[in-house]
Amino acid sequence: MKYYIIAGEASGDLHGSLLIQQIQNLDPKAQFRFWGGDKMHAASSTPPVKHYRELAFMGFVEVILNLRTIFANLSFAKKDIAAWSPDAVIFIDYPGFNLRLASFVKNLQIPTIYFISPQVWAWKSSRVHSIKKYIDLMLVILPFEQEFYERYDYPTNFVGHPLLDAIEQGQAASTASQEDFREKHGLSSKPIVALLPGSRKQEISTALPIMQSLVEQHPHLQFAVAGAPGQPDSTYQPLLHPQVTLIRQDTYNLLQNATYALVTSGTATLETALFGVPQIVCYKGNPISYAIGRRLVTNIRYISLVNLIMDREVVRELIQQDFNPKELSAEFQKLQDPEHQKHIQQEYQQLRQKLGNSGAAERAAKAIMQHLQSTK
Repeated sequence: MKYYIIAGEASGDLHGSLLIQQIQNLDPKAQFRFWGGDKMHAASSTPPVKHYRELAFMGFVEVILNLRTIFANLSFAKKDIAAWSPDAVIFIDYPGFNLRLASFVKNLQIPTIYFISPQVWAWKSSRVHSIKKYIDLMLVILPFEQEFYERYDYPTNFVGHPLLDAIEQGQAASTASQEDFREKHGLSSKPIVALLPGSRKQEISTALPIMQSLVEQHPHLQFAVAGAPGQPDSTYQPLLHPQVTLIRQDTYNLLQNATYALVTSGTATLETALFGVPQIVCYKGNPISYAIGRRLVTNIRYISLVNLIMDREVVRELIQQDFNPKELSAEFQKLQDPEHQKHIQQEYQQLRQKLGNSGAAERAAKAIMQHLQSTK
């Protein structure tokens, strides 16, 4: 069968690559055409129609400034899907774009599948009505999402979180010892602070300088930045502190060896927790976009997936004006307290239990195949 997949961000590329692998196990003749990135390319041996680097616009102001590009991409996607005539279109998160496209695909009478639900439980809950109308199969990855959709009389399939698969796969593939890792990247024996400033250029340029304000305060530690796969070295070099190491294509090994982490909100907060690394979640966006967002997002108290899933503050969040060198320094001091670390580790254990077992991508692939077979 022919599968058209649309992922618009780095996390979607990761989850899409795992899904492609599992679909191939069940459908050896599967053909893929997709919007995504390098991981989906590697999994499918097919280059993306559009790379997510061309698609990731964050914030209301940024979206408005790029409306012409967004609408051009939508128009292209519609023509490309119609011309390729897939057996199914699989949307991965990226709701602003994907939900606009879903109605068009539905009208073509092509099965529509959503893997990783839009965060309608956080804001724009009115989108549920569009989802019910245009999405044939919704695969959710967070335990509370299934309950949320039940309130709207919309059945979903809870498959678990694919990050458990990604981490398990990454750990299985890694043979590097701690010594090998440090030698490979020129790191000393000092404890490592992992800096994950996001995957978008605008996130990185805002977060990294503030994160690096800790470097000279803590000479007993060493700091290393996890380079985002979609960003070239030129994004980091003008910002990089002389004593900070840029690490490419080795984020999981970095987290495996890190003692602490500073993480821009997003999927990376959950990845960091699953590796058991005490963290501070940092976020600062365009002031106008943030102000609009705060007025629209009224249903949630947190921005990090760790705190959202646990429904309490497990990790400290420094948001907008609170994300500054002074506040960060104070919170980092608390993070180094052994009792505080012990508490975080206990919470992380409960978090992992809530997420269930690995195998989300396999369960998602099986659900997709069953759905497509039932609609033939």
